[in-house]
Amino acid sequence: MLSLLRRLGARFGAAPLAIDDTLWQATIDACPLLSPLSPTDQRTLRDLTGRFLAHKRFAPVQGMQLDDSRCLVIAAMACLPVLHLGFDWLRGWREVIVYPGEFRVRREHHDDHTGVVTEGDDVLIGEAWERGPLILSWADIVQDLEDPHAGFNVILHEITHKLDMLDGATDGVPPMPPWVSRREWIETFQRAYEAHCAAVDQDEETVIDPYAAEGPDEFLACLAEAWFSAPDIVDREMPGVGQLLARFFGPPPS
Repeated sequence: MLSLLRRLGARFGAAPLAIDDTLWQATIDACPLLSPLSPTDQRTLRDLTGRFLAHKRFAPVQGMQLDDSRCLVIAAMACLPVLHLGFDWLRGWREVIVYPGEFRVRREHHDDHTGVVTEGDDVLIGEAWERGPLILSWADIVQDLEDPHAGFNVILHEITHKLDMLDGATDGVPPMPPWVSRREWIETFQRAYEAHCAAVDQDEETVIDPYAAEGPDEFLACLAEAWFSAPDIVDREMPGVGQLLARFFGPPPS
């Protein structure tokens, strides 16, 4: 662990952490989604990132090595979705667990028809628990940084789940800021979700990740990561959804 992590342990819950100019510029350079931000937005993001570092604990596991630069990349990317919403949208949880790569989670699966309960392992690259940790695969973060406009980003995906969970329901409908209509959101996303599911069920090739058909919560998370990393795809495939994402998150940096 480098100095930043030691300071985080001492400063947990304190005022925003002051980020060294050189480290911050290195973070911007390492994250292609952040470099197009205006100077004003970069200053706002830097403040949010400092607050994130002061209020969240990083927990590397399975031999994962975290240093200043890696923590800053995670924190800055985690704050991008709340750039225009505010840090309070990241409330209710404290820990970021980072694995070196994909990880296994033991699940129980209940068959509603037979009543049979089976156990199995799911292989994941990220997970978000309501009022619990944010869990990430560093290998997949690196892949997202190397191919930033492919429409995938595990940090943005899982942070969107965190936003969705703020009202206690993981249903693809996060709490709405005053400038977004909840009714319009529900109607627009439902139409787009049903169309996407129909295409996936018919084995059609979809530009939006087929995994988005897993449920309304995954639909929102997949669309959000695509919105920040490949917004032209969202605007072309689902213009109504794109308009709502722009109002909710603000315009994408690219």
